[in-house]
Amino acid sequence: MKRLDNSISPDGNVLTLHDIHLERGAKVILDGLSWRVSRGQHWAVVGPNGSGKTTMLKVATGAMWPSSGEVWGLGAKYGRVDLRELRKRIGWVSSALDEWMLSSEPAIDVVVSGYYATFGIYDKPTEDDRLRASGLLEFLDCGAIAQTRYDVLSQGEKQKVLIARALMAKAELLILDEAAAGLDLSAREVLLTSIEYIACQENAPTLVFVTHHIEEIMPSITHVLVLRGGKVLAAGPKADILTGPVLTAAFGLPIEVDARHGRFWARVTAHPPQTPK
Repeated sequence: MKRLDNSISPDGNVLTLHDIHLERGAKVILDGLSWRVSRGQHWAVVGPNGSGKTTMLKVATGAMWPSSGEVWGLGAKYGRVDLRELRKRIGWVSSALDEWMLSSEPAIDVVVSGYYATFGIYDKPTEDDRLRASGLLEFLDCGAIAQTRYDVLSQGEKQKVLIARALMAKAELLILDEAAAGLDLSAREVLLTSIEYIACQENAPTLVFVTHHIEEIMPSITHVLVLRGGKVLAAGPKADILTGPVLTAAFGLPIEVDARHGRFWARVTAHPPQTPK
């Protein structure tokens, strides 16, 4: 892999959510949630379905406005900044983006579109834009697919293209929302290795990695946030949070955690219920 050319803003937190409440009708989705991501940290976000993970990230990127609370991203307070410009500095990778992509475009055009934070290219890209896009694909070991239509790529290749797209504008915050979802074991490990390589670069963007699977949390992740019921159940250094008691409280199952070679594996320790005779 080649070296990643990226830039990081100077001092200050990357992301701060303070006392966030979000309600839709009578339903409380986020309930007094506070979270701070400092520079030099990489975070994993875990929690059961419905715990508020995706909603929290939509608030963090300005895609959804909270009922109350304050949000700062990359040193700017939301409500006092042009979010259209700020989003160019925040990369978002999710398989849910598939439906927004122009599927007939070659992979390199999908990557270039990240510079403009658009789906599709509506401005004429410069030669430098195309060179950077090509370099990012090479960096992720997928330069050979640059001219391949996006819709015929494998799921793993699509995820790499979306990561390259997110890095196109030199994102300072890179959000990976279930980036390995739907991948087989081999493709998942290839993708996770690429993400690990990005995180270990000297000028890497701050990573927020959302997953349901503890074993996907790579060694470069320094901190973990656990959500349950729209609240922060636990947050802090990875080794302090990825424990049996914390995960048991999060998922409502008796869980033990094994750690090997910088990665963690969760095991459910209860016997399955007996089938009535």
